[in-house]
Amino acid sequence: MQKEQYNQSPACRVKGFKTMCGGQALIEGIMMRGPKKQAVVVRKPDGELAIQETELKWIKDRIPVLGLPLIRGVVTFLASMVEGVKALMFSAEFYPEDGEEEAEPSKLEQWLENKLGDEKAVSFFTTLSVVLGIVMSIGLFFLLPTLLGTVVTLFTDSMLVRNVAESVFKLAIFVGYLALCSQLKEIHRVFQYHGAEHKTIFCYEAGLPLTVENVRKQPCHHPRCGTSFLFMVIAISILVSTIVFALYPIDHVLLRFLAHLVMLPVIVGVSYEFNRWAGRHDGPITSFMTAPGLWLQNFTTFEPDDSMIEVGIKALELVLPERKGEDAW
Repeated sequence: MQKEQYNQSPACRVKGFKTMCGGQALIEGIMMRGPKKQAVVVRKPDGELAIQETELKWIKDRIPVLGLPLIRGVVTFLASMVEGVKALMFSAEFYPEDGEEEAEPSKLEQWLENKLGDEKAVSFFTTLSVVLGIVMSIGLFFLLPTLLGTVVTLFTDSMLVRNVAESVFKLAIFVGYLALCSQLKEIHRVFQYHGAEHKTIFCYEAGLPLTVENVRKQPCHHPRCGTSFLFMVIAISILVSTIVFALYPIDHVLLRFLAHLVMLPVIVGVSYEFNRWAGRHDGPITSFMTAPGLWLQNFTTFEPDDSMIEVGIKALELVLPERKGEDAW
């Protein structure tokens, strides 16, 4: 096939470029998204690969306004969370917890399946997972720093000191959360698959044949990683909130938290646009701005083994376009 020649034949190597293809690490697997397709590849306990392929349908094609700058960042973030949860649920099916295989569905699960059907029940649990994930993230990275920031009001009335304290707490909680997750054995393996995803994309962007040997040589840290995006959200939220609260001081903790919520969609939109811009440009400015996100990947990305790299290669091959260059960013 033409696609295989493009990826694997030494005669068809191309100059380095940036691809719009990206992915997500799963439980013993990887999800890859290309311009038209999404593929989930999971290494089953017996060593075989389970594959799920879907054609992508972009909401901006039906509602063009959702593809406008700033707005598209929020839409893309939410869509990525939904697809990420679905992919995680698919990978988790092959690795149930001890004793889970024998356990019967709960009464709630049975009731939902009877009332909604299997497909709508899955949609319900996916939506619930996304909502809970967003609520927990907001609580951990926005509400908690706001509450902790009130401690400084016991010692000073300075709004600047309070803003700085909240910023420090926000960064400390974010870095601490990533560091803690990286120490968990199961999460560590997921982060190894994260490394396999990055290495595979690096290899493809370098125009090299997608082989285990070539992928293994690539770096683990990728500038267009989700970790870098999350750091940018935190960094821009600190910048925006500091400016806003300096111009319009808000002392009440609940009102400050509500102000953070109001600013959050704008912050996510700006962060997305910055990541798009940084992903397409190389230079001292982008290198400086992306350096903290790359450093944080020390907590979220680890060296994979060859079997993990094979999963990454398979997942990427499934989403590459038939025509050369269609995925160039």
